[in-house]
Amino acid sequence: MSGLTLYHSPTSPYVRKVMVLAHEAGLMDRLALVPASGTPLDPGTVPLGANPLGKVPVLTRPDGGAVYDSRVICRYLDALAGDRFYPAGVRQWDCLTLEAMADGILDAALSMVYEYRLRPEAVQMPAIVDGQWSKIARSLVVLEERWMAYLAGPLCMGQIALGCALGYLDFRHTARGWRGMAPALAQWQDKLALRESMIATAPPG
Repeated sequence: MSGLTLYHSPTSPYVRKVMVLAHEAGLMDRLALVPASGTPLDPGTVPLGANPLGKVPVLTRPDGGAVYDSRVICRYLDALAGDRFYPAGVRQWDCLTLEAMADGILDAALSMVYEYRLRPEAVQMPAIVDGQWSKIARSLVVLEERWMAYLAGPLCMGQIALGCALGYLDFRHTARGWRGMAPALAQWQDKLALRESMIATAPPG
């Protein structure tokens, strides 16, 4: 199948999830990449006819409507690749739960960025930022205490999503010191970051 177009931003961690999966699944040569970006205040160059939510990533197909958000795009691409990154059986639910937790970390981390970038300084609320970080901190504790055995297993979409989420913490929130809070998780992240797919999709700067 050809004619797949991915609207993307190189700094979006949600886009990175899709790109990492595409690299791992050998699908990059089937994707046409079109730059697009926006914010909650302005959809910018995101094609609203494809995604009325005004968010990237968005995947358009020659045989149907657009596909969004990142979790749906990843399931779609994995199906094209032969169902390799969403395991069957009991492990499936761990994979999906891990992907949901990783996306929750991303949601919180991005909300922190938007609070300072989009809200005028006079009405910024540090309490919101601290509240979002508390979600991330609790998740890091759970990951460190309960998930390291799972993370040592075969690569799945949950692990890819988590690697992109932790990479975003390094990219935007390194001063928060998440690595000191979860040293075993940080070691796992450093190993994952050596994969070609992670290197190829690292955010600029």
